[in-house]
Amino acid sequence: MNSTAQHSVTPSHATNARPRGILRVGLDATGQELRAYFRTPDTVFFTFLFPVLLLGIFGVAFESSGDVGARPDGSGGISMAAYYLPGMIAAGLLLTGVQNLAVDIAREKSEGWLRRLGGTPMSPVSYFIGKAGLVLVTSLAQLALLLVFAVVVFGIALPDDPERWLRFAWLFLLGIMTMTLLGIALSAAPRSSRSATAVVLPIVLILQFISGVYLQFSMLPEWLQNIASLFPLKWLGQGMRSVFLPEHFAGAETGGDWDLWLVAANLVGWLVVGLVISLLTFRWVRRS
Repeated sequence: MNSTAQHSVTPSHATNARPRGILRVGLDATGQELRAYFRTPDTVFFTFLFPVLLLGIFGVAFESSGDVGARPDGSGGISMAAYYLPGMIAAGLLLTGVQNLAVDIAREKSEGWLRRLGGTPMSPVSYFIGKAGLVLVTSLAQLALLLVFAVVVFGIALPDDPERWLRFAWLFLLGIMTMTLLGIALSAAPRSSRSATAVVLPIVLILQFISGVYLQFSMLPEWLQNIASLFPLKWLGQGMRSVFLPEHFAGAETGGDWDLWLVAANLVGWLVVGLVISLLTFRWVRRS
């Protein structure tokens, strides 16, 4: 993935940061980030189109296996594509938030772009508004594409209950905030721009495998389920399943229920962790 650093906020924009206001500069930064993002094909593929492509692959590969999750009387089953949809939505937030931001900010830091921005009046708040805006817009666009693909290609029926869509709204927004802050926090781990992808990608990939994105969570050994339960992707995936899967699928979860209060508590907890680590590790180095 190519860094968007050199495109994110130009010095000419930054020098007018305070007169125009922190929010205005942050919104301008969002536009710059989006233009740079969609000009890098590898970034678009691995963080934007990847969940859509995987849903297509899994949906086709397991189509012949028939429906899953049917009740004893044979009713209530859904296709494998429908089963994988909530996991792909959760994984999309992980990719656009954690993976994209962690790699991008690490490269900007390593290549000296943050140091150059530190020599301008631009506020760090504006910088992170630009990053958060990028995650929000790309996540919404990815979600729309994923849902349209699911309905048109696989004929997946979306929820018709307004309560489920309200549940989805708070899960989606809380997921975006949590993954964004964790991406910023994780950007402190790589020591150089060359090692950024090598450090971040294995973490993201392993979390997807153990959190019920690619494999049914109930099929994993108990010890691996316990490890996955320490991380936010498992809980975000569980919350998304509560929105898109029939109610009787809750029995397959670890506690035999959707446990939405635990989902919220774990996501909020990781949001706080990401915020604290970001505040402790981010350095806005200003030139003298």
